[in-house]
Order: sequence, then C-alpha cells, then structure tokens
Amino acid sequence: MPKPRILVTRPAHQAAGQAALLEGSGLEPVLLPLLEITPVDASDPDFNLLKSKVMDLDLYHKVIFISANAVTCGIDLIDQYWPQLPIGIEWLAIGRQTAAQLNSLGITATQPSNGYDSEALLSLPQLQQIATDKILIMRGKGGRETLAEQLSQRGAIVEYADLYRRTAPHYTSEQISSIISNTNNSSARAAPLAAVLITSGEALNNLTQLMTEHSFKPLLHTTLVVPSERVARIAAELGYTRVITASGPDNQAMAETVLSTIDMDDRT
Repeated sequence: MPKPRILVTRPAHQAAGQAALLEGSGLEPVLLPLLEITPVDASDPDFNLLKSKVMDLDLYHKVIFISANAVTCGIDLIDQYWPQLPIGIEWLAIGRQTAAQLNSLGITATQPSNGYDSEALLSLPQLQQIATDKILIMRGKGGRETLAEQLSQRGAIVEYADLYRRTAPHYTSEQISSIISNTNNSSARAAPLAAVLITSGEALNNLTQLMTEHSFKPLLHTTLVVPSERVARIAAELGYTRVITASGPDNQAMAETVLSTIDMDDRT
C-alpha cells in the first residue's frame, strides 16, 4: 500500500525539517514551495533605508521579529554593523520557532505563551504600556499591518525593517501535475494527496492561484492543515471544505495535526 502523500509548501530552504518529521512518521512528503524568500541586499533600491534602520538599532526600545526568515536575514545584517548588540533593547518574537532561532544566536526573546500571530503578540504585558516607545518590526516586505497599527494606537513609534521579499514561484502545468498528481510515479496506482500543509495566508493565496491557473479544483476538498483560525477563515472563504487548524505554524505542531487526521493503518 502506498504511503499517504502530504504536500509540504514551506519555502525550499525551510522544507527539510518538516519533510523529515513526516517521513519519520510513515508519510511521504511532497515538496511544492509556495513562497520564495529573497533577502534585500545592496543591489536592492530599498537597501539604504533598511541599512539606516539597522545602524540606528540602539535608538529602539523594542525589536520584534515576525518570522524565522526575519531572524536569518535580520541577524545577518545586524552582525555587519553591530559586532556587539546594543544594550537595553527588549527582543520579542511572534512564535516559538522564531524565538528558538533567536535564542540559538544568544538573544533571549519574549514570545506569546498562547498563539503565533500578531494578536497573540499584542496580548503580551510588555506591549501594553508603550507610549513613546520606539519599536522596530523586523519582517518581510508587505506583511500584515495589524501589529504596527495596534502598537501605534497604544502610543508607540513604530517603524519597519523590511528584510526580504516574498514572491510566488512559477510552475508549469507539467510540473504541477508531476508534483500533485504524481504522474511520474511508475507504480500502478499512485496515492492521492492525503493533506496539504499551509503555514501562512499568503501561501494559501498562492496555492489557490495555482489551482485556478492549472485547473486542480479537487484540492479544494483535500484536507488542509493551517496554522491559525485567521488562515482557516481565509481558507473557508476561498472554498476549501476540509480545513483543520493546528496549534501553531511550527513543524512539530503541523506534523502532529496531520498525523491525527490519518488512520494509523494507512501509514504501515
């Protein structure tokens, strides 16, 4: 019996950990990156603005990292201009994986105990009495505005460090068919996708666009594992009929959720 096939949609450089967890649990990970991450570098017209924010790091009371990609790109840039981190900054992370990555680099970051989104971060005690605080949000260009808007309403002075760009990869119909339908499989009967793992609203929108362009409407009725109620609402609005919300976007939470939806007999 073929193993249940799980579509992993993380960016290519982040997919290995999730794929390994699934494979170790008797599932077959299928990789279809729905986002490409491109760091803002010296060739980018926005680099000088980003550089100025990093060079002024010591002027901020709090620095918030929105994602693991923000940590990778942000710390690489900070290291170029700050051999030693400025003192007195309070570091915050939007979720467990982001905080763990900061901690591995020697930066102790506060994270929400419940939730992995802007709303959870906004509930932290450290972000309640913040009038006149200068806060830098380290993120990808064009992210959600909820966090900055709410912090500004509380009296903070909020600025962005846009560290990377997210774009949708291009796929041909043949590539999509090969990946999703497993048309290159030489076995007599290839297993259909058992579930799709989605870690952001943007990735979900990109998947929906691919389905529209390449006529893969059956995916609307494939089990979709999402990281939050917000993304679940987006999925429902887009017409997905089998949406399950994980406890968070990290690899472990997503793997545990998809495993709970698949009968053990299907993995042996």
